[in-house]
Amino acid sequence: MMHGICRAGTALALQAMAGALHAQPTAPAVETYVPSTVNLAARTWYQDAKLGMFIHWGPSSLLQDGEWAMNNRGIRAAEYESLLPLFNPTQFDATAWVRAAKEAGMEYVTLISKHHDGIALWDSKVSDYTIVKRAPFTRDVVRELVDACAAAGLRFFLYYSQLDWHHPDYFPRGQTGATAGRPDSGSFPRYLEFMDAQLTELLTNYGPIGGIWFDGVWDKPTAPWRLEQTYALIHTLQPAALIIPNNHEAPRWGEDVQTFERDLPGANGQGFNTTVIGALPLEMSETMNDSWGFRLHDRNWKSSTQLIRSMVEAAGRNANFLLNVGPRPDGTFPDSARARLVAIGRWMATNGASIRGTRGGPLTPRPWGVTTQKGDTVYLHLLHGADPVVALPALPRRVIRAFMLDGGAPVSVSATVATITVTLPKRDVSLPDQVVALVLSTR
Repeated sequence: MMHGICRAGTALALQAMAGALHAQPTAPAVETYVPSTVNLAARTWYQDAKLGMFIHWGPSSLLQDGEWAMNNRGIRAAEYESLLPLFNPTQFDATAWVRAAKEAGMEYVTLISKHHDGIALWDSKVSDYTIVKRAPFTRDVVRELVDACAAAGLRFFLYYSQLDWHHPDYFPRGQTGATAGRPDSGSFPRYLEFMDAQLTELLTNYGPIGGIWFDGVWDKPTAPWRLEQTYALIHTLQPAALIIPNNHEAPRWGEDVQTFERDLPGANGQGFNTTVIGALPLEMSETMNDSWGFRLHDRNWKSSTQLIRSMVEAAGRNANFLLNVGPRPDGTFPDSARARLVAIGRWMATNGASIRGTRGGPLTPRPWGVTTQKGDTVYLHLLHGADPVVALPALPRRVIRAFMLDGGAPVSVSATVATITVTLPKRDVSLPDQVVALVLSTR
């Protein structure tokens, strides 16, 4: 996220895979790209799912200072490697992680498979820089989470960092990782072959993958990333896998989702997101405090009310909400994170129908909140203000029934040609979101 290798072994493995990689079809021109039928179906599923869990974790958690500690502390690559022999998260339980996601109402999990520090959390055959080969833990986290998600009926996505502070062929250097102490040499095309080889492993050895969440092109924005070739490789290996690039730019060829880091779509409060909203499915990723990876001294936790309202605001803008957890070094979720997941799950158990399977509603966001819609039902999400009377512009069809989603209490609705007036019953105005269901006539 943008916030604040054994070369010989790699070369041999890449030679073995070269034929397959070079046999990929030449990427078509931008204007001729047409997503496959299964890809379009996956996009629809994704938009219906609405809520996912992001997980930032790995040996960087040992430093307890976020996943950017290597860069932020000026740690050299050779020094950073000493973390691997210390990484033995004996409390890691993939089933428990997935259970927490499902109980929170989430439909998918996105795991950091390799962050900017270059360490793979799976048994990569094209590098020995993995927790399986260098850490006493020796377990394939990707495999265990794939299996746990499948057992729970959740889809599994993989974050993959295109940026790499450790690999010698990530050269010329980008805007970050300048203190890693690597030789001032290397072959960027060879690095891209290595990246595609790792992606090939992830997309051929673990069954169906929901998608690849990319991050890091912004580190070298003018470099010859040849994204078309990498995207074509992914779509060939798994046509249904969604490509979700955290490029902070308008969508480009071959991408399937436009994501906004810690911003609602079209906003740029972080200073690096584009304000352009394309035609692809949308997503907002968010942290529970100020950090992605575990940071011991980050006490700035958002309340469950804040997080629920952010999720609803995203849904009202037709976007998914990908909420991050940064597990502790032992593999457990921080207590503060668990408490917020429980609160979100409790809210979703009552109000999930107004989020899951919906699209952005017929009204643009208002001072009082947003709308979502599923079929003939429009949901008013009253996030701000306790006024018992809400005036709305006219809806496309007549309201034939109105009720509070939580408890079913009837709601009074009166209409003119141009407006609708909704009068709410007595309710708890301290709730994160008071949801009114408006059932519209079929014609």
